[in-house]
Amino acid sequence: MKSPRSLVKRKMSPGPCLLLTAPAMWRRPGTLGGYEKASSNRNISSLCPGDTRGSYSPRHRMRGDQVLWVPGSDHAGIATQAVVEKQLWKERGVRRHQLSREDFLREVWKWKEEKGGEICEQLRALGASLDWDRECFTMDTGSSVAVTEAFVRLHEAGLLYRSRQLVNWSCALRSAISDIEVESRSLSGPTELRLPGCPTPVSFGLLVSVAFPVDGEPDAEVTVGTTRPETLPGDVAVAVHPEDTRYTHLHGRHLRHPLTGQLLPLITDSAVQPHMGTGAVKVTPAHSPADAELGARHGLSPLSVIAEDGTMTSDCGDWLQGLHRFVAREKIVSALRERGLFRGLQSHPMVLPICSRSGDVVEYLLKSQWFVRCREMGARAAQAVESGALELSPSFHQKNWQLWFSRVGDWCVSRQLWWGHRIPAYLVVGEPVKGGREDCWVVGRTEAEARGAAAELTGRPGAELTLERDPDVLDTWFSSALFPFSALGWPQQTPDLTRFYPLSLLETGSDLLLFWVGRMVMLGTQLTGQLPFSKVLLHAMVRDKQGRKMSKSLGNVLDPRDIIRGVELQVLQEKLRDGNLDPSELAIAAAAQRKDFPHGIPECGTDALRFALCSHGALAGDLHLSVSEVLSSRHFCNKIWNAMRFVLNVLGEKFVPQPAEELTLSSPMDAWILSRLARTARECERGFRTRELPLATHALRHFWLHSLCDVYLEAVKPGLSRCPRPPGPPQVLFCCADAGLRLLAPLMPFLAEELWQRLPPRPGGPPAPSISVAPYPSAGSLERWHQPELERRFSRVQEVVQALRALRATYQLTKARPRVLLQSSEPREQSVFEAFLEPLGTLGHCGAVGLLPAGASAPSGWAQAPLSDTVQVYMELQGLVDPQAHLPLLAARRHKLQKQLDGLTAQTPPEAEAETQRQQRLSSLRLELSRLDKAASHLQQLMDASPGPRGP
Repeated sequence: MKSPRSLVKRKMSPGPCLLLTAPAMWRRPGTLGGYEKASSNRNISSLCPGDTRGSYSPRHRMRGDQVLWVPGSDHAGIATQAVVEKQLWKERGVRRHQLSREDFLREVWKWKEEKGGEICEQLRALGASLDWDRECFTMDTGSSVAVTEAFVRLHEAGLLYRSRQLVNWSCALRSAISDIEVESRSLSGPTELRLPGCPTPVSFGLLVSVAFPVDGEPDAEVTVGTTRPETLPGDVAVAVHPEDTRYTHLHGRHLRHPLTGQLLPLITDSAVQPHMGTGAVKVTPAHSPADAELGARHGLSPLSVIAEDGTMTSDCGDWLQGLHRFVAREKIVSALRERGLFRGLQSHPMVLPICSRSGDVVEYLLKSQWFVRCREMGARAAQAVESGALELSPSFHQKNWQLWFSRVGDWCVSRQLWWGHRIPAYLVVGEPVKGGREDCWVVGRTEAEARGAAAELTGRPGAELTLERDPDVLDTWFSSALFPFSALGWPQQTPDLTRFYPLSLLETGSDLLLFWVGRMVMLGTQLTGQLPFSKVLLHAMVRDKQGRKMSKSLGNVLDPRDIIRGVELQVLQEKLRDGNLDPSELAIAAAAQRKDFPHGIPECGTDALRFALCSHGALAGDLHLSVSEVLSSRHFCNKIWNAMRFVLNVLGEKFVPQPAEELTLSSPMDAWILSRLARTARECERGFRTRELPLATHALRHFWLHSLCDVYLEAVKPGLSRCPRPPGPPQVLFCCADAGLRLLAPLMPFLAEELWQRLPPRPGGPPAPSISVAPYPSAGSLERWHQPELERRFSRVQEVVQALRALRATYQLTKARPRVLLQSSEPREQSVFEAFLEPLGTLGHCGAVGLLPAGASAPSGWAQAPLSDTVQVYMELQGLVDPQAHLPLLAARRHKLQKQLDGLTAQTPPEAEAETQRQQRLSSLRLELSRLDKAASHLQQLMDASPGPRGP
């Protein structure tokens, strides 16, 4: 079989470079997915959605480290079930409860097989070098076993219990939801919202004032403000601050409920803020976390008045029972008006909890659920960060970590769904429990194990007992929290678990620090006795170019495959229509797409997208991604492609690379470009070591574009066209291409692979089958080429080149190659220029470049440009420029620039950033005007000095 290198020896196209798929060798088992390379260093990690550390693993693998990167995805219980329910209603007009649980789950698995692989397909398209033969899913058999085992062990350790507590409840989903699925929407004042199941828009951001009459005093009342009048039927007390003198005389008294007339105690509690509103608050323990704590302190019994479906319960009375809670709100306010107890309505800023999955307002309901005790495990997680055993990067996340765990409450893990891991707990029907508890619940890995536990609790034979399994499923985060070790075979002590656990690094979004990372640390430490990983790298959120969170309803979601392959606007719009958006959301999203992508999305390629993403500071603020930025990276890819075409043409078919240590440098230019290569390797190493990838992307862009293409290639082109060709530059070009592509490979794997395979192999051994397993250039391996002083001297040469190009532009010398003289009063500086005279002429697009001795007179008629106090640049103009014809052209250019300057001076930019840009532009215009004035003065002198007929 042919080697991989021979398979890609194709003619290189001069057109744009767009490599969209991985080379075939990448997709072979063991090429990128294996961990066969032996090394004392390990870099092991697992991946769930949101974890895209695609530039780190390839570099570790190229360094010879033992790398395992396990791909995985969670089952997204609420989100997936909601999508399938919408799809069933849209396509078949069927609700979930019209199907059996088994039939519905078949529909979910069908959807999962059709759509559930998209994330992994996106990762493949992005070139993520994962171990695809180890791909995991949190509903796989192995994960299910791990989930059951974890639940049982936590229950046996007393860390998992069942209790009736307040939970976040989505009435639209009829399920408890986690904190991460609650969006806090800030309202500055009155706002109307359309909510699921409610026939009319609902107003929020309003404070309703209600009078509670004082019992026994006909003219006395306490006024209370509330944004939730629908919860009034659930009020069991009114609270004031004990030191609020307005209510001291009412301490110990009772108030009449404004709707039922029942007596409510007026209680005192220091948690009440006397300066807020009237200083009196209604207490509704069944529907407010703060009120639940207050009620518990005072022994108040909660009264639930909102049902699971968002309607009012029978405890509200016949006049409200069964009404949607927000319809009941209006009816309650009307009743207050009729009874003369309504005291006003005013604008009130508020934060509204919204279910991110359904768009409904989140209710707080008392439910019997399963909870995980987190205080003890949370303390260990906090200590791990404090002691340095667990490193969070960036370090500013440590403050949020410690604060969250210092206040961590118990975690509700019950979800009233059908899609997910069924809770391994059983209700023992109709049996009293020793100790007299109302319900008897048992936990077991199997029903037989649960029967044994039930028999022990009840004192009756297990075969005689009736067990009903909890219909609820576990929170998706429960199974996701086990992923670092369940993916390696836990609870079995598998070879993979022994070899690769704990992991080295977790990389994920900063928004998942507490909800996922924190829970992995808690459960990992509890169940395995070890931290699941020692380092956590948290990247920023990827938002659209306007800084908005990507949302299907906004139409600004970017599928990486669309950026990679390109997509027409029509296809983008069809994707929206095929989704599950409501008609109103669809109209908004479609309009946004037409505005942002009027011509669709151009084809950019994988490498361009990867490079653009890595060019942002992942550890800084949110990443605002725009397609135009990715296009800029595509142009960079094309520049590399074309540069390599030139290099390969120079090398030819018979080129044999010398060993790097035997390389002979024939000129200072060769030494300079190799020093730049060594500096680039150092910056890349620093970028990866500090996890600041922009350091690497900036260094690579600067090396390929500015050092190699703009300077070195241009400088050596004349010499390469001579015969015989000097031997040094081809060998140097090979070294730059070989090491430069290997440095680039973790960021642009497809382009680097394609081009590296075309390079002639080094003699002395078989080539690496892929750049992905070729050695990554270390700073130490190239340090012998690093010459900072040479780079500093050459930067002075580049200043001369810029001055020469500016002179040529000023005098519009498009084709002429004028002679140049350099004069310096410093001998050391003169020697620097002397070493680079030929590159100076080439790069400055000039003729011969010479040195004018210090103190010698300036040549007559030559243009002059002072480079500094010690250096003067002279350029020959005689015979190349016609002063009489050129002066009007300079005057026209000056008039145009002066007009721009005047207009810019009159502007008043609104923002500080715009003002900075304006000042930079003003400075640039003034400098150009100064150059034009000097040129005009010089041309006028040439005209005055030249012989010829003069006017009268």
